[in-house]
Amino acid sequence: MSGLRVADFDFELPPELIAQQPAQERGQSRMLVLNRTTGALTDAQFAQFPSLLHPGDLLVINDSRVIPARLYAHRTLVRDRQQPTGLVEVLLTEPTGADTWRALVRPGKKVGIGEQLVFLAPSGAVELEAEVLERGTFGERLLRFAPVEDFFAALERIGHMPLPPYIRRDDAAADRERYQTVFSRERGSVAAPTAGLHFTPQILDVLPDAGVEVARITLHVGLGTFAPLRVERLEEVQLHRERYTLPASTAEAVNRARREGRRVVAVGTTVVRTLEHCALVAGGDALKAHTGETEIFISPGFQFRVVGALLTNFHLPQSSLLMLVSAFAGRERVLAAYRHAVKKSYRFFSYGDCMFLA
Repeated sequence: MSGLRVADFDFELPPELIAQQPAQERGQSRMLVLNRTTGALTDAQFAQFPSLLHPGDLLVINDSRVIPARLYAHRTLVRDRQQPTGLVEVLLTEPTGADTWRALVRPGKKVGIGEQLVFLAPSGAVELEAEVLERGTFGERLLRFAPVEDFFAALERIGHMPLPPYIRRDDAAADRERYQTVFSRERGSVAAPTAGLHFTPQILDVLPDAGVEVARITLHVGLGTFAPLRVERLEEVQLHRERYTLPASTAEAVNRARREGRRVVAVGTTVVRTLEHCALVAGGDALKAHTGETEIFISPGFQFRVVGALLTNFHLPQSSLLMLVSAFAGRERVLAAYRHAVKKSYRFFSYGDCMFLA
């Protein structure tokens, strides 16, 4: 990592290659295959993914579920006239307690500490109320919500899917389903673990017959997905913490695979970060089931202890996720693969195509 700059992970991307919609059907995406040993590139389809796995592989997926975390609040509510005023956008990013959440607020300059925010249903009824407890940089706030019977049910009624800012459209009804993986179940992410978006139930069903074992972790994607790196050198990078759970069954499956020399295949950078963080926590011993937080930053020079192959989408220029992929397969080879993908008009980012690095 020494000497590398954030700018060393830049690439030219025509805006028209940023996917604004998902593929018409799940599983129809293109897939660029990168051989980590030779650097060879192969253009393929995601439907071919099962054929690239080996009998005995352990495929690890992230079962986090995206919550409708983008809300619209009113800074004041004139109750006698039932007319809200002062509309602001609130993006929930991380729970910090029973009723407290970190959030990004836009426009943020006018929302001060002690201010009350009111969230309305389409009928005009008050669904949620929150007080601003703390003010951070770049629009960050700490909010305390008034207790309600079912907070997540309220989010489902009034919230919007938190599509990334490079998707330049409002969320649609279809995003409620398409911006989730088919195996999502543990709610808590504010962005999808996008490598998993390509899977269909049919693709998952064929894996056991091919001798592929499937295990789950949970990592809730948080603020780090939205926050650009605001430093120049990699040694200055510090990521936001994200919550994860390593279940006992997955810890045991990973330990068995490692003992037996079988390959662990990560579906997405969230799985890589979770497994490699847990390996560091274990300190050379077997992984143990636990729940915790990670702010691990993986960049070139990192020694991978668990992951032997990676399925991932194409990531933003100068992003920590591109640095992780570069650590796994080599910066020059990854950037060459990205240039190839641009030349071949692959679709980029969350709703785009994918890469398999093995």
